[in-house]
Amino acid sequence: MAERIILGIDPGTTIMGFGLIKVEKNQMYFLQLNELQLSKYSDHYVKLKLIFERTIELIETFHPDEIAIEAPFFGKNVQSMLKLGRAQGVAMAAGLSRDIPITEYSPKKIKMAITGNGNASKEQVAKMLQSLLGIKDLPKNLDSTDGLAAAVCHVFNAAKGGDQKKYTGWKAFVSQNPGKVK
Repeated sequence: MAERIILGIDPGTTIMGFGLIKVEKNQMYFLQLNELQLSKYSDHYVKLKLIFERTIELIETFHPDEIAIEAPFFGKNVQSMLKLGRAQGVAMAAGLSRDIPITEYSPKKIKMAITGNGNASKEQVAKMLQSLLGIKDLPKNLDSTDGLAAAVCHVFNAAKGGDQKKYTGWKAFVSQNPGKVK
């Protein structure tokens, strides 16, 4: 494939960060970096609807060939995990509804791919992306750079054939996750 566009998503119910890059002849080009602010909405279902709609809007605007999404990290707060998992699921559903292949990466794997350190801070990841992609100004919130980092991680891992989870459609998701579907 001569040219492809990768949409990277850092799902969240307070802020969904996303970034887009274009890959042409093994060279990455920065396209966009932004976030969807959800903190002003108290209804969790409204937030999920907005995540789905924004993801569809990005797909229809930029026509990404692939989506790279950050997997939820396992924390101690079960309610937070559930909400984060739903946010990720809704973003994935938007991509799957348009038959866009989705690859999931752990936060540690993304940090490792970008900085060489799986425990790097958000600031370290953002600075490395700024250097790699020639981004002039970094945003105040770094959720959008986390989304962009997922896209860049995807490019790096695709080059070396990574072991991350991939979904090419609903059928693939169901067959790879029999315990999640009834």
